[in-house]
Parts: sequence; C-alpha cells; structure tokens
Amino acid sequence: MRAHWGVLDELDSVPSYDRFATVDEVHGRLAALAEAHPDIATLRRVGTSRLGDPLMCLTVGDAPRHAIVAAGPHPNEPIGGLTVTHLAARLCADAGLRRATGYTWHLVGCLDPDGTRLNEGWFAGPFTRSHYAAHFYRPAPDEQVEWTFPFAYKRCYFDRVLPETQALMRLIDDVRPAFFSTLHNGESGGVFYYLNRPVPALHAVLAELPGRYGVPLHAGEPEHPAVRSFEQAIYQAPTMEDAYDYMEANGQDPVPHIGGAASDSYIKKYGTLGLTAEIPYWTDPSAGDTSPAGRSYRELIGEHAERVRETHDVLGTTLSAVASDLVTRSPFLRASRAFIPMLAGTAETDALRAADPASDRPATVAEESSCRDGLSSARLRFGGILLRALAGELAIGNGTPAIRAAHGRLAELHAQWCAESDRVPARVIPIHDLVAIQYGAVLAGAAHA
Repeated sequence: MRAHWGVLDELDSVPSYDRFATVDEVHGRLAALAEAHPDIATLRRVGTSRLGDPLMCLTVGDAPRHAIVAAGPHPNEPIGGLTVTHLAARLCADAGLRRATGYTWHLVGCLDPDGTRLNEGWFAGPFTRSHYAAHFYRPAPDEQVEWTFPFAYKRCYFDRVLPETQALMRLIDDVRPAFFSTLHNGESGGVFYYLNRPVPALHAVLAELPGRYGVPLHAGEPEHPAVRSFEQAIYQAPTMEDAYDYMEANGQDPVPHIGGAASDSYIKKYGTLGLTAEIPYWTDPSAGDTSPAGRSYRELIGEHAERVRETHDVLGTTLSAVASDLVTRSPFLRASRAFIPMLAGTAETDALRAADPASDRPATVAEESSCRDGLSSARLRFGGILLRALAGELAIGNGTPAIRAAHGRLAELHAQWCAESDRVPARVIPIHDLVAIQYGAVLAGAAHA
C-alpha cells in the first residue's frame, strides 16, 4: 500500500451508526453532497429500476483514472450504502485524499432499490437472526443485478439482462475503470474477499483489516466448491465457467443451474482490478479456527447434504401443497420457486463431495462452523421468503384452506429454526466496524489497481 494514502488513519474517520441506511437516505445523502460541493461532485441518473426507481451515481473529482464503487448489488446487503456515502463525503471534504487516490470516483448509491426496500424492515434492528429472517428478501437469481450479465459458454447462453444490470454495464463501458468494487457482505462467520486477479501486496493489507476490529478471517467452506483460493480468505472471483466445468466434471447437468455472469467477468475486457469484501453481521472465533473438529470431513459434508435435502423436502412440499391456489406473482413467490429447487442441487453436490476420496480427512472447527451457519442461513432465508409469499396471499384475501394450513405449519417450523439459530453463540459486529473494514478494503484495493 502506498504510505501517503494513510488507509489506517482514514478508518478513524468512520462515524458510529446505530442502523443501516434506507434507499431514500442513501440517495438523499448523495444529493446533499452534490448540492454542497458543485465544483467537484455531480449527481446523475444512470438508469432506472424495474419498478421505476432512479439509479443515482455521484461522480467526484477529475483525475484521468476512474474507479466505480457501487452499493446494493444484493438487497439484503446494506453495509455498502453507508460505505459509499462515507467515501463520497470524505472525497468531497478532503482535497488531499482526492489527489492521493488519483481517481475520478463514480459512486452508485444502490443497484437494486426495489429489492432493498423489501429488506428495510430489519435495517434498524434488533440485529438478531430471527428479526433479520422475518424481513429478509433475496431475488431469484435471474432477477439479481450482480448475476445477470451476458454469458455464453458451451451449452449455456444468457442474455436476459436486467435494466439495472444494463445501467451498470453502460457505466463500466463509459468510464473503463481501473478499479471496480460492488459492495457485498456476508451473514455470519469471518471476513473474506474476492479478487479477479492475485495482487500479493494487497492480500496482506486485506488480511490485516478485520483483526483491527476483532473479526476473524474466514477459514471454513468457500461459498461454492469450485471457488479457488489465492490464500486464506482471499479467493479468485467466481465465474460461471468454473461453476459449469465443476458440475460437468461431477456428472451433473450444469444447464439448469447456470444463469448470467457477474460484474467481475464483465470488467475483464478493460483490465480492471475487481474487489469484493464480504463482511458478516455476526461472528464468533470458530470461523477462523483451523484445529481438528473431532470428525471426518466426509462425515461433515455428508451430514450437511442430508440436512439440506431435508430442508428442501419440507419447503418443496409446502410450496407444492399450495401451488394450485396461488394467484400472485410476488417477488417472494418468484424467489421461492427459484431457490427451493437449488437446495436440492446443493445437497446433490455435497453428497458427491462426501463420496470423493479427498474428503477422507479430518474436518476443522471452521469447516464445521461454516456448514452449521450455511444450513441455518438456508433455512432462515428461504423459509422466510416462502413465509412472506404465503403471508402475501393471505393479505390480499386469498386465504384458501391449503394456504392457511401451509402458512401455519411453516410459521411454526420457521420459528423453531430461528430459535435454534439465535441460541448459537455469536457476536453482533458493530455497524461502525462493518463499514470501516469495507471502507478500508476499497481504499486499499484502489491503491493497488
């Protein structure tokens, strides 16, 4: 890291927060900065969401190199709304910081305002997993901004690009950034990062940041077994080509499971450095514990496959029981129809991994922890989305006996899953710390592009 950036000193500029910012609050803060600093900042509309919300971008500075930082690529990931507005405020206020970076910054407030509004019920807390699950929403994969870039590989072809994705593509093509970051975050465990190419000097900085706030680096399972690691908690950004080849090598048909590409793939043509910092809301020391768990990895993954399959069966049966009575096409229902079958695919993949001779080794505590958290996340997320879908049917008066019965059964089961999750020891990471880690990662990444 170039010393004159003073990244660690910059972390001290992050204020305290007691809640996450809504879409309107993020856009309001960017607009206020543009009004207060008309000589260096310009706010413009770069696109429109599917429901008609503007996609706003604040451009700060006039340097020859360009950087894009975009918040809200997934609507249940609001850390970036605070990170991007803090970055914007610091760039507007500090001419020295602008000069030191050497960039013109393009800061997008929220890439998925429609979906983010469906999560705002938990943004002010309480920050329990059960409250989060009750107000959680994640779009179906073909409705996600980050996973609907054009893709063509072997037998797969995807071109159903969303308007929000098209807006981001236009911005990328217009400015051809040297540095690019969409602001994601995880849920529980440790911090990890994605880079679209290895940058060893940057790895060291990224690995140091979480420890400043007592958060471990992730040492458990990667998000997908096809993901390659540069070193602990720093991964090669996943590609759909890698996912396709992995499934094909396992004897699975990739076509039903592969959709669009991600922004990491789109920026390759410009030689752009892409960085994603994944910071969890909850953590505990087990996330970074590489000591033996007292069981084999084969047993751990096999058991995980069984429990994911059980979750699929329960949710799938619930959805099938009401299928003929449903009258809406709510985003919750569309997401349920997409994600529940994906659980079966996850279970199949894990069962195949359990049968692999390479799995005949000791499991670590971190791997056991990430499997536990992954199962809990699937239950709380997808059970919660289906529960909101059924509640929506009831809210419009479609209370058929099948829907009422399914809603009651699922509500009871989901409450049990939430209670189990809330009993797992975990520390709620202060929002200040979440923003500081992400802010530091963005500054460090930009310094190394």
